Amino acid sequence: MNSKGREMNFEKALTELEQIVNKLEKGGLPLNESLALFEKGIKLARFLRAELDKAERKIEILIKNEKGELKPEEFEPEDLEADLNPEESKEEESEEENRK
Repeated sequence: MNSKGREMNFEKALTELEQIVNKLEKGGLPLNESLALFEKGIKLARFLRAELDKAERKIEILIKNEKGELKPEEFEPEDLEADLNPEESKEEESEEENRK
């Protein structure tokens, strides 16, 4: 998606969509302006969805097993935090065990 000659990226599109949502939520805009913002918001949302779909396909390629099959694994946000902060995770686990 090009916007006035510049390349759109995910972060810029998300920021712009958030600004549009804020303006529409405030209200008080003329109908034509609201419709134009809504239309632009829909285009941005579609762009963002396409970018997320591309990222998901890339991730699927990265997590295929040796047979080329996807091996889905459930995870909770806590699992991600544990992977990023293993020391904090160990402390939390020991605290939970002490409570029991």
